[in-house]
Amino acid sequence: MGSNTEARRASRAGHSGASNMRTASQARSLIHTHLTYRIVLAFCALLICLSISEVAGRVNLSQGDLAKRSLTPLLLEIDKQRQRLSSAEVEERRDALMRLGALRHPDASRVAVSALDDAAAIVRATASGAVQWLPPEEGAAALLPLLGDKDEFVRQEAAYALGRTKSRNAVTPLIERLSRDKKDGVRGAAAVALGQIADEAAVVSLAQVLSPQTALPGAKARKEKNVFVLRAAAVSLGQIASRAGLPALVAALEDERTADDVRREAARALGLIGDPAAEPPLRKVLMARDPYLSVAAHEALQGLIAIRPR
Repeated sequence: MGSNTEARRASRAGHSGASNMRTASQARSLIHTHLTYRIVLAFCALLICLSISEVAGRVNLSQGDLAKRSLTPLLLEIDKQRQRLSSAEVEERRDALMRLGALRHPDASRVAVSALDDAAAIVRATASGAVQWLPPEEGAAALLPLLGDKDEFVRQEAAYALGRTKSRNAVTPLIERLSRDKKDGVRGAAAVALGQIADEAAVVSLAQVLSPQTALPGAKARKEKNVFVLRAAAVSLGQIASRAGLPALVAALEDERTADDVRREAARALGLIGDPAAEPPLRKVLMARDPYLSVAAHEALQGLIAIRPR
């Protein structure tokens, strides 16, 4: 009887110990689970913070790289060259301007305008060619200050560029360069530009350069010695095609001391003007010693004959 009681007590004690062990195990498991849960929460919070930072970074880039992704290839190229214009290397800035000019777009030319004030003359000269795709008046306004540049090459390139704008606002400043500039290259470029603009206001000045003896009484005209300037003046008078240029062109054509290629251009210009009064002087040079002048005179006469009233 006593032994059975002891056995039951021992059994109860064993069950109680096992139960305590299970309880302790369960408690440890709960603690572990709780810690794991907290670690997971902390990790998730970290991931969320990182994601927020990344999103914030992308938002900050929305005006930079992400914005560029929405630009067209043309605008991306313009922006690329704009950044290169801030380079310390002269050749890189010049190359950027050449690439901007090659795009033939007003937006590219507007970026190039900033380089018109560059410290390097070669960069300013290159910029003058790159801004020619602006609207005429806008382009002329940007280029006109360069006609007074201290560098001959810059003035020359600015004059050519103004001719390509075809802006009449450039006529008077170009006439001043044609009449007063000391450099042949600048005067020649001004003469070419005036022909491209084709405004009759330039006829008198071009005629005085070509043939000073035909200048109006009281007008001051120096004898031009540079053949390129003389030839450009003759070509431009033909492009303008005003009868007011006829006396100077005829004088140049008939003067055998005038360079042959200047006389050729005078003949062609007379044909472009189309005035019948040019027929006699053109016939006089049909047998000229310069065969190319004969051809030019013949072609001009053919044009006069074609437009002659019947």
